[in-house]
Amino acid sequence: MGRKVVKYSTLLGLGMLLLFIYSSVVTAEQETEELAEDATSAFVMEADTGQVLYDKNGEEKLPPASMTKIMTLLLIMESLEEGNIQLDEKVTTSERAASMGGSQIFLEEGEEMTVDELLRGIAIASGNDASVAMAEHVAGTEDKFIEQMNEKAKELGLNNTTFQNTTGLPSDDHYTTANDLAVISQALLRYDNVLEYTSLYEDYLREGKDNEFWLVNTNPLVRHYDGVDGLKTGFTKEAKYNLTATAKKDGMRIITVLMGAETPKERNHLSAELLDFAFQNHDYHVLAEKGDNVTDVRVEKGKQTTVPVTLRKNAAVVLPKGKQLNDITTEIDILETVTAPAKRHDEIGTLQFYENGELLTERSLVLKEEAPSASWPVLFKRTLSTMTGQVS
Repeated sequence: MGRKVVKYSTLLGLGMLLLFIYSSVVTAEQETEELAEDATSAFVMEADTGQVLYDKNGEEKLPPASMTKIMTLLLIMESLEEGNIQLDEKVTTSERAASMGGSQIFLEEGEEMTVDELLRGIAIASGNDASVAMAEHVAGTEDKFIEQMNEKAKELGLNNTTFQNTTGLPSDDHYTTANDLAVISQALLRYDNVLEYTSLYEDYLREGKDNEFWLVNTNPLVRHYDGVDGLKTGFTKEAKYNLTATAKKDGMRIITVLMGAETPKERNHLSAELLDFAFQNHDYHVLAEKGDNVTDVRVEKGKQTTVPVTLRKNAAVVLPKGKQLNDITTEIDILETVTAPAKRHDEIGTLQFYENGELLTERSLVLKEEAPSASWPVLFKRTLSTMTGQVS
């Protein structure tokens, strides 16, 4: 089955006409020398496009402390989506989970909490005991869960990350980078419902009981920076003060990672500066929208002979403020045909956007509709029509 590549000077028929002027791909050259000056490492990414807006020592391997729990949360959210666990099901606290030190929600051995409650304990209060309890519940043992964490890191293409636990407590060979944490956060943020937890500034567990526990978000930017709805702090003596933050404004979601600040006040201030830099200096431009018809693909042995093709998700690009788009060329690289039956949203190629020969972004192309198989009489009639030169 072959592929076809179609080139266009401008992209029409995607519900919008590109009439902007684009001068350069986003770089981080706008007076960024002083950003995160007193931190070991910092990284700024736009979540949807994956574009890097700022990078200071982003590849340096460092202990992440409780920012480890971003990966822990990712695996929990995946398990929920796959239906392996449910928010209302009970989790029984093991002796090991109850014995965890550091940040905790003070679980007792044998105590039961729901997945929903433990998620709040992890996302808001950074509970180490809650993290271990959930790891054991999802994978059977914490060790198996840690294996899954490292497998997920490889799956995400992260070569500078190794986890030894689910919590971020100090451990030899437990490290990641600001860059890798941004990628893990990007993957986590595909699950919108995680923000229902990370955006809460305060909540309660065991409400109304003698051992009621007040949860206060370890990330104060959730309360004090407009648009911040996550994501995770971290502190150990070795790692110092760390924060992965995310905020959304005007359709653009930013992820910032700060590692190695000397004080919590400095961590919060520097993280806010990274967010300010991103939002004050960049704009988010949608190039083409999910659901618009891009082209059609021929269907073999199908009830219909062609099926429309659309984007799996919006195509967008982040530009410095004042920069616009123009002279965009696009390439559609798709299969020449698909064979019925084919499912809606089956991936069949990519839509690529170029400026002056440089790839700006690309997005997956999928079938907009199901392509069911044709019945035998329809196939016979179609074959007969072809043989007699008639059009079916």
